[in-house]
Amino acid sequence: MKRQAAGDGPVLIAAFEGWNDACHAASDVARHLVKRYAGSEVREIAGDDFYDYQTARPIACHATGRQRIIWPHTTFYGIDIMPGRRWYVQIAPEPNYRWREYCRRTLRIADELDVNRIVTLGSMFADCPHTRALPVDVEENGDQSSCDPDQRYSGPVGIPTILDDLAGEEGFDTTSLWVSIPQYLGDDGCDQAAMQLLERLSDLTGVPLDLGDLPSRADAWKAKASMLVRCNDALAEYVHRLEQEHDRDAKARQEASLDGPACEQLIREAESFLKDLG
Repeated sequence: MKRQAAGDGPVLIAAFEGWNDACHAASDVARHLVKRYAGSEVREIAGDDFYDYQTARPIACHATGRQRIIWPHTTFYGIDIMPGRRWYVQIAPEPNYRWREYCRRTLRIADELDVNRIVTLGSMFADCPHTRALPVDVEENGDQSSCDPDQRYSGPVGIPTILDDLAGEEGFDTTSLWVSIPQYLGDDGCDQAAMQLLERLSDLTGVPLDLGDLPSRADAWKAKASMLVRCNDALAEYVHRLEQEHDRDAKARQEASLDGPACEQLIREAESFLKDLG
């Protein structure tokens, strides 16, 4: 059953810590939204049915002056992204067990909150240079038809992909956003990736989102990465090769996107320029 088009209705943004969250960029975006827009808890999914506590361990917290045990669980926050525009944010460690049941509970909560569109966020390590814009892959309603067949992913998937798939079967509009992060920089935070995910989310939803201090933190991340590369000749050579591959692929995509009339126009402009030079 297809639901009513999402339009300006409530959107659920979902991010999961763990395998799907390289440098915790995806969960950083979710937390950024909750913090910048003063989110309040509206629902939760308890963890006992879904987590192996030897893998996702409880945490002892002493913030209130006495010890409190925080168990792995899922929290849903409500945020007013702008007047009359309500979003929800789901933050959780990736479950260890019963993924289908976990997703069904998530979708029941989405139903209760009148959500029509679900956006899952993810981040992954890849061979890409930090000196260029990081790649952000977008898939809407499970459609990969616009992708190069050689670049379509086949292989193990995480909970965001399962949630997308089951949400699509239930008639929700779905969008999946994945940012790639240079694997040579390790697993520290990557504010550049978080910023680009947030910017892409803004583009797709048509909502201007507050970036806060992410731009300055992204600049600091790039400066630190560049310093690391300058101190290692082998790494510098590797990054230079990635830059060449990135630029070559970008040029090929740009040329492929040009239709016949556009190409002819470019040729005419080039011929006119060269004629004027003569």
